[in-house]
Amino acid sequence: MAAPGALLVMGVSGSGKSTVGALLASELGWKFYDADDYHPEENRMKMGKGIPLNDQDRIPWLCNLHDILLRDVASGQHVVLACSALKKVYRDILIRGKDGAPLKCDQMGKDKQPAEVKLLVVYLSGSFDVISRRLVKRKGHFMPPELLQSQFDTLEPPSAPENFIQINVDKSLSEIIATIMETLKIT
Repeated sequence: MAAPGALLVMGVSGSGKSTVGALLASELGWKFYDADDYHPEENRMKMGKGIPLNDQDRIPWLCNLHDILLRDVASGQHVVLACSALKKVYRDILIRGKDGAPLKCDQMGKDKQPAEVKLLVVYLSGSFDVISRRLVKRKGHFMPPELLQSQFDTLEPPSAPENFIQINVDKSLSEIIATIMETLKIT
């Protein structure tokens, strides 16, 4: 695979996506997006009430994120996106847009070819206990710790043929960043 135009830092809530993504983007000089900033208010309210999101909630949000990635990458801007992207179909939407989705987003002209984002997935993995302890300490986030189990239940870890690396969140932040940087050198 060619060098990625974008990195997706993914994992369950509390795995460190935003922290790792922002630091990585700064280190690389790439643009950073936190997918949580793009949730519509209805999604935030639903999660704030302890109700897990479903595919109908997530797919338009993911399509919007794909469009942002595609726009930036097409203009030559490299991007780091922090996004849970728990299911393979969600990652497919981030790469391919609506054609990766079981439900359609905006209708695309019949003569247009779908555009793909060259994406390297950085999967931040950890045990329920480790991540649960982190979430309990986190303040001011709309995702309550009570929804963590639903995230683990939904999680489909990346696997071949996806372009990904898996890093355990037990490592230090500097070790995580160094591992990703080393991977980018050989990608």
